[in-house]
Amino acid sequence: MSNDRPIGVFDSGIGGLTVAAAIQRLLPSESLIYFGDTAHLPYGDKSKELIAEYAVNITRFLLEEKKCKAIVIACNTASAAAYEALRDTYKGSVPVINVIDPMIEEVIADADIKKIGIIATKTTVSSGVYQEKFARRKPELEFSALATPLLASMIEEGFYNNTISEAILNEYLSNPVLENIDGLVLACTHYPLIKKEIDAFFHGRVKIFDSAEVVARKLKGILEKESLLCTSSVSKNEFFVSDYTRAFEAATKIFFKKEIHLELCRL
Repeated sequence: MSNDRPIGVFDSGIGGLTVAAAIQRLLPSESLIYFGDTAHLPYGDKSKELIAEYAVNITRFLLEEKKCKAIVIACNTASAAAYEALRDTYKGSVPVINVIDPMIEEVIADADIKKIGIIATKTTVSSGVYQEKFARRKPELEFSALATPLLASMIEEGFYNNTISEAILNEYLSNPVLENIDGLVLACTHYPLIKKEIDAFFHGRVKIFDSAEVVARKLKGILEKESLLCTSSVSKNEFFVSDYTRAFEAATKIFFKKEIHLELCRL
C-alpha cells in the first residue's frame, strides 16, 4: 500500500480542525481527509455507546472508502468512548491515535506541574479517563476535573473571543475546583479556539495544555516508526461533513488560509 495515502482525522465538528491544522503544519507533505460529524454534534451530551457507534461508522468510511493509512480521533469525547474498540479492531492494520494519551504524557513529564485542572465535556469528565490515567501514571500529581458543557456548542455557533464567551468562561473558570492549579488541560479539541481568553483569565500564571501540537508530534513519531511518512511532495486535503454548517465552513478557512470545499456525506 502506498505511503501517499491520506491521514484520516475526525471530530464531532470544528474542534478537530485545530488538530488537523497542526498536523498540516508539522507534516506539510501529508494529505488529510477530515470528517466533521456536524449532524450529531455536540458529542459531549450523548451516551458512550452512541458516540462509539458514530466513531466506528466514520472510521469505516475513512478506511474503506478513502483508504486512509492512519486514523486520528481528534475529539476527547470520542477518544474516551471509542478509542479502545477502534484500536483493537484495527490492530496490526492501521495506527489509531487518540488525543488523550499524548496529553497525559505531556503533563506528567512536566516537573513544574503539581496540580492539574481538566476542563472537558460531560461525557469526557464522567468517563474518568483523565483522572484514572493521571492517578495511575503519576500518583503524586493532584488533579481536579470540571465539566464545561456549554463551551463546545458555543464555539460551534461562532461565539468565541467575545463578551458572550468571556462571561461563560469566567463562570466556569471561577469554580473552586480549579483553585491553585499550576496547569490546565483543555480536554476538548474545540477549546484551543478560546485558549487566549482562558490564559487571560489566569493572567498567564497557569500553563495551558492543548492537544493539537502534542497529537501532531505523536502522529509524526508513529508514521516515522512504521515507515508510513509520505514520499510525495504534493498534498491534497478533503473535508467531509455529515451536515452543512456555515460555522464549519468559516472555521476551515481560518485554519487553512484558503477557500475550502466541503463535501456532504451522511453515513
